[in-house]
Amino acid sequence: MKTKVRRRATCPRGPRNPTRASELASAVGFCFLASAVELFAIPAPAKLNLFLAVTGRRSDGFHDLVSLVVTLDFGDTLRVEPAERMELCCDDPAVPADASNLVLKAAHAFTQATGWKGGARFTLEKRVPAGAGLGGGSSDAAATLLALNRMAGAGFTLNASRLAEVAATVGSDCPLFLAGGPSVMRGRGERLESLPPRAVARFAGRRVLVFKPGFGIATPWAYGRLAAGAPASYLPAAEAEARLRAWMQDDHAPAERLLFNSMEPPAFRKFPALPLLLEELRVEFGFAAGMSGSGSACFALLPEGADSAPAMARVRRAWGASAFLREARISAPRENQNRH
Repeated sequence: MKTKVRRRATCPRGPRNPTRASELASAVGFCFLASAVELFAIPAPAKLNLFLAVTGRRSDGFHDLVSLVVTLDFGDTLRVEPAERMELCCDDPAVPADASNLVLKAAHAFTQATGWKGGARFTLEKRVPAGAGLGGGSSDAAATLLALNRMAGAGFTLNASRLAEVAATVGSDCPLFLAGGPSVMRGRGERLESLPPRAVARFAGRRVLVFKPGFGIATPWAYGRLAAGAPASYLPAAEAEARLRAWMQDDHAPAERLLFNSMEPPAFRKFPALPLLLEELRVEFGFAAGMSGSGSACFALLPEGADSAPAMARVRRAWGASAFLREARISAPRENQNRH
């Protein structure tokens, strides 16, 4: 039975059956919500860097890194339907809906790569805070590429390798979200390696508390501080690989032992509220905690039976009502999700 989709001037609030939409999105990466007009609701999950070693600066101005990255079971949702041109609407008025948004940048990159002349209306339900190091914008861009790659149809569809190449031109983290699971990122983020199941089993499904103060940290500033402190601010590539390899080869090493982030020292020097709270969570609750990406979002790994409420209250006391606070779980690889 075909249903009509009513066009609205304001951003839609969500699918009429969000539970079913979420189930389908988890199973296949997108969901088909209406048949009169093709309307896709694509999840754009947040990410965490459990291990992030910045190893040096490249000749092109980017930095090389070695990072073990996971996605979470919460994030943004991007709704996409055919339109005469590329349009973007976001339910967060603080998020720009112009050409500076990575959704429209990704759409432009796709049309440039394929020659497709179609258009799309994007409606972004924003849940991942900006300036957080959680990859929200990059995840939105990857969702855009996935949607357009399906919408464009025969003659314009890109294979996985080519789509990843296009994603890398939009943002260093974008290819990660196309892969859809825990990965080791190298280069400036475009080179991905999947993890062996025994390693994934040590963190997939783990509870995490994600929290961000009312301020963000600009990624260019953070990398600029690293470059200013070179070479001492970088972790040599050989040492980074040795640390990661040692953890991967020890089946008894928990995820807590993996945590490392080269970006923490410059961020912590400028924003002492970050290390102070992390240390309090370690001492008071025994939680392993760190910063994700270039910050300012931080996270704590929660034991399965632990009550997160006292720690959440501690974050609120430290950072106030403006702080972003969310308990989540680390997602399993997409192929594992598809089996259920």
